[in-house]
Amino acid sequence: MFGLALSIGVLGGVATWLAFGPLVGLVTIWAIFIGWAQYFHNGADNAALKNTIVCSIFGSILAGVAFILMDLVPLGALLTAPVWVAVTVFLLVMGASIPAFSVIPSSVYGYAATAAYLLLVGGSATAMDMTNPVLVVSLSIIVGALFGLVSAKLAALISGNE
Repeated sequence: MFGLALSIGVLGGVATWLAFGPLVGLVTIWAIFIGWAQYFHNGADNAALKNTIVCSIFGSILAGVAFILMDLVPLGALLTAPVWVAVTVFLLVMGASIPAFSVIPSSVYGYAATAAYLLLVGGSATAMDMTNPVLVVSLSIIVGALFGLVSAKLAALISGNE
């Protein structure tokens, strides 16, 4: 437990420094930690790394699609968001029939983090730059999953459990 606490503590500081320093505007610390937690929740192995990244990006893209549809096909104040969220979340769950997208919770984390970014920070899901929340959240979750991998390996090294 000490090795894991030390590795996550130190690397958590590094991730925070990166998010508020050299990578500001490219990643968010909260989405990094979401990706990091998913890595461990999904099994902390190579499959967990793949599932965390692929499924989270899938969810993030679907959230982006929902917000694009809200702008392109308004259905009235009371229906626009609920209808497009319902449609895209339906697709998210149905997508789990494809093995690459089979970890529904990771897809939901990507969806939720992207929706939160759009609602709280803004941006455009159609932008082809780092004002696109799909890109920022996806990159953040990739960074977080990689920090999860490194922290697990560092913890094993510290604990002598290589």
